[in-house]
Amino acid sequence: MKKIFGLFSIFAILATGCTKSSINEDVNSEDASASPVTHRGCASQEVLESQLKADPTLAGRMEAIESFTANYVANNAAARLIAGGIIEIPVVVNVVYKTAAQNISDAQIATQIAVLNADFAATNADVASIPTIFQGVKAGNTNIRFVLNQTRRVATTKTSFTTNDGMKKASGGGVAPLSPTTKLNLWTCNLSNGILGYAQFPGGASTTDGVVILFSAFGVTTAGAPYNKGRTATHEVGHWLNLRHIWGDATCGNDQVGDTPLHTGANYGCPAAGIKSSCTGTPVMMTMNYMDYTDDLCMYMFSAGQKTRMNATFAIGGPRNSFAQP
Repeated sequence: MKKIFGLFSIFAILATGCTKSSINEDVNSEDASASPVTHRGCASQEVLESQLKADPTLAGRMEAIESFTANYVANNAAARLIAGGIIEIPVVVNVVYKTAAQNISDAQIATQIAVLNADFAATNADVASIPTIFQGVKAGNTNIRFVLNQTRRVATTKTSFTTNDGMKKASGGGVAPLSPTTKLNLWTCNLSNGILGYAQFPGGASTTDGVVILFSAFGVTTAGAPYNKGRTATHEVGHWLNLRHIWGDATCGNDQVGDTPLHTGANYGCPAAGIKSSCTGTPVMMTMNYMDYTDDLCMYMFSAGQKTRMNATFAIGGPRNSFAQP
């Protein structure tokens, strides 16, 4: 199950992307009509590809982050981050809405913060469902805690948004991030083209930093099944903390984590227990990992290696270290 932890290849990012069942070529049209979500659609990889093409300096910054992360994993895996070992992340929720349904309630927002805290602390009820084969590599508490800092509500004339970050600026019909170097900004809005959400990886511009979530997949809801348990945000915040998709965005690709098995590709729905990949060694796939594409009901764990990788972002010299300051 162990993979070689190699330096992240920017060229591999440019050559591959997330599997989307409902993304189309109109992805840059901000007023595109919203389309139903038929499979989990995370556009983080596509956003990263666009940012790499637009900013020639980003590749170098991300290479440096990967080098730092590899060194942290090799030498500081047990390091405490701050007193008590807990990183507390202030969260700003930006509700960008055109309809009453999109103007989600404070109660719904509260459920999302609760889900993030449960998932990142491994206190979620379904963590007990982790198969025996993966019990030895489960993350346990990641020592990352989320606290709602502020909710901002912004009415928009936009019917829907795509991945060009329109919801993150007033000129695009949204609102700019608040204190993005010390607060995690979450935007909830209507997304088109079947996208559930996307995140900005560490290294990107602070003016667009944060996570975007489809309004109907934000928090625990009575609508939007099978994406109604708040796990879209868990997945996207994982990207924000430098986690890749578990299949490495390529057939049998590398997610840069040593204790996750090779995956043939993304998994959808709720796969049967013990399903194996067609990769070398035909390992059992960790389909219940938050960084796969399975339904909310069927994803419920990070691995210990993913925990270490996320913690590396907060270490001295790491890309999210500003969040770890008292």
